[in-house]
Amino acid sequence: MHIYEILKRPIVTEKTMIATDEQNRVTFEVDLRANKLQVKEAVATAFKVNVVDVHILMMPAKTARRGKQIRIRQTKWKKAVVTLAPGSSIQLFEGV
Repeated sequence: MHIYEILKRPIVTEKTMIATDEQNRVTFEVDLRANKLQVKEAVATAFKVNVVDVHILMMPAKTARRGKQIRIRQTKWKKAVVTLAPGSSIQLFEGV
């Protein structure tokens, strides 16, 4: 898998922005096939920062019911929380 296929998008919520400011952690949506080592290498290469730790979480699919039928509204996806070394930072939205 190519290094730029691993990271899909940054997760920007109030909770992740607080973690970025206070704990120097950045959250990304990553490919389902990616593992911790691949995510660490992808972030280090793409943003030129030192990565200390990577946590990966599988987010479950969201379902909806219509009578007896159960439909999937959103498929499962993988989230990676990347801890950066002190002094390193990623400017996701500069000037916003």
